[in-house]
Amino acid sequence: MGSKNKLKRFKENEGFSNVIQPKREEILDGFEWKGRWSEYFGNDRPIVLELGCGKGEYTVGLAQKFPDKNYIGIDIKGARFWRGAKSALEMNLSQVAFLRTQVELVDQLFAQNEVHEIWITFPDPQIKYKRTKHRLTNHEFLEKYKQILVPKGVVHLKTDSEFMHGYTLGLLHGLGHEIIYANHDVYRNEGSPSEVLDIQTFYEKRYLEEGKPITYVQFRLH
Repeated sequence: MGSKNKLKRFKENEGFSNVIQPKREEILDGFEWKGRWSEYFGNDRPIVLELGCGKGEYTVGLAQKFPDKNYIGIDIKGARFWRGAKSALEMNLSQVAFLRTQVELVDQLFAQNEVHEIWITFPDPQIKYKRTKHRLTNHEFLEKYKQILVPKGVVHLKTDSEFMHGYTLGLLHGLGHEIIYANHDVYRNEGSPSEVLDIQTFYEKRYLEEGKPITYVQFRLH
């Protein structure tokens, strides 16, 4: 993407009513919507997050499929989620928002028991050992998710990385968390929820063209 396109999208994001772009210090000093997301959306519907949302395909796709919930896509790259934010406005999806910030601040963005579901879609697997702290399903991140999720809240991981899939399953087993469902190849093995099959991200389509299996894990944190 050219720098002119990025600048144009950054500018458009500033005018989008469904985009929130707080500064890091604003979040650390006490984010204005933490514990008040029901006020932001004007309802008490369950809140669903997409972490590292990219173009926001899952944020928008889930909102279309399950309109009785509120959806928030989180990513530091605003030029990417511009597409999702614009599409949500064009489709009048008032229950969709996008938040431009680092995913590691997620526990500063939401209060305890404020989130019902978390989707992690095609994250960087951070394969090198020294990058373990950046994996979105490492122990530290799981603790952050546990803090903001309702007691029976669900986390979804969809990835093309067999490493990430296996790493996450092993960690969940080791920590005693509940694995609700796991599939090593969702398009060949039956049983995955419809939203796993019906919604595809930009990168997922590319991976499928390359013949990569898409994996999925659904779990609860105890």
